[in-house]
Amino acid sequence: MGAIPRPELEWLIAHGRLVHYEPGDMIARKGENANRLLIVFSGRFAIQVDRGAGSRRVLEWRGGDVSGVLPYSRMTSPPGDTVVEEAGESLELRGQIFPELIRECPNVTATLVHVMVDRARHFVSVDLHDEKMMSLGRLSAGLAHELNNPASAVARSSKLLEHELDAADAAARAFGATRLTDAQRRLVEEVRALCVSVPSTGATSAIDRADREDAIVTWLDRHAIDVPDAGMIADTGVTPDTLDRLAAALDPPALDAVVRWIATGYAARSLASEIERAAARIYQLVAAVKRFTFMDRSASPDLVDVVPGLTDTVTMLGAKARAKSAVVRVEAEPDVPRVLSSGGELNQVWTNLLDNALDAVPEGGEVTITVRRERNEVVVRVVDNGGGIPEDVLPRIFDPFFTTKPVGQGTGLGLEIAMRLVRRQQGDLTVESRPGRTVFRVSLPIPADATPAVS
Repeated sequence: MGAIPRPELEWLIAHGRLVHYEPGDMIARKGENANRLLIVFSGRFAIQVDRGAGSRRVLEWRGGDVSGVLPYSRMTSPPGDTVVEEAGESLELRGQIFPELIRECPNVTATLVHVMVDRARHFVSVDLHDEKMMSLGRLSAGLAHELNNPASAVARSSKLLEHELDAADAAARAFGATRLTDAQRRLVEEVRALCVSVPSTGATSAIDRADREDAIVTWLDRHAIDVPDAGMIADTGVTPDTLDRLAAALDPPALDAVVRWIATGYAARSLASEIERAAARIYQLVAAVKRFTFMDRSASPDLVDVVPGLTDTVTMLGAKARAKSAVVRVEAEPDVPRVLSSGGELNQVWTNLLDNALDAVPEGGEVTITVRRERNEVVVRVVDNGGGIPEDVLPRIFDPFFTTKPVGQGTGLGLEIAMRLVRRQQGDLTVESRPGRTVFRVSLPIPADATPAVS
């Protein structure tokens, strides 16, 4: 306030009152009517905000700072509790005198407006960070579940593979000790090729597969051949008739060695294939996370294809969809143009909309995401078949801190931040709702030099 003319400072002193605060005093509570301006002389005050994940300190005021409601501010209540951390004093002015303050103290008013803008910018940043952290928590839980399955498959199959390789070595030594003719070796290689080149019998049901396994096990028992992985042979092109051909061509010791060599070799290859598929799934998930976060890209706006971001978002929330047995579809028309945007911010929008849609749908529900070009815009619609948004709630869903979710399950910032981010991309976000159908519509302008995304 050092640059404020003395008459205006004298006006503030004449119309305010000096208040002393002790540590622990509550200056303002969340939800209370904000009707005071505080010019802090000394001490330290801090505002604690709880977005559903516990209270945390987001801003503090010291000597020379201004707190409370400000002229032209639209704040009706503080976003959290303001607590005194160090004893101090402040000059308190009631909101009722703001019209006179604006008229009599133009320099003070201009300074306070600048303070209000800076404070609003800070709270917007805090809100966005909080919502990102909440989204990150939800995505992390889903991603951990997604990664756990293939990671467990890798660990399990690797352990089994170690045992299977030992068995395969023993079977190979036994097979090597046999003295087979060239004709017998050709027959053995023919049967082995059925295991290697035919990964599946094409069985149409679990019953068919069980019948094949029973037939193989019965054949092995009849010939006194002990193969621990006999059931796996049922997944190959080998049949009892094929094994009968071997039995007709080989004596019992050679038959035992050959069948065990073929079975253990196929089992080892099958486990290696399972490890490869699980590792590929992990790679795909990590690649989806990398694309989703745009971790290798600049945060500045660029030409972005919205479809990969949508499909990656569906991947990120796949565990949540499966937990409700919900079907999520992405339907995009070909050659949708790119939009000039921040890919990371768009993915935050898709996350918020899809997450809300999955919360809204019933067990076994459906969410359909469509992408279309409509005139000079790319339009994305997120449609769910949930119960709809009540008419009295619909006008408020984009308001900050408004939520219908239980305490701790929603910040009330998701849709408000989605709206803010879409508008930052020069787009718009609207909603239509009735029982059984809710549609969130995101429209993004197509830049003049945009080209269709490569399919």
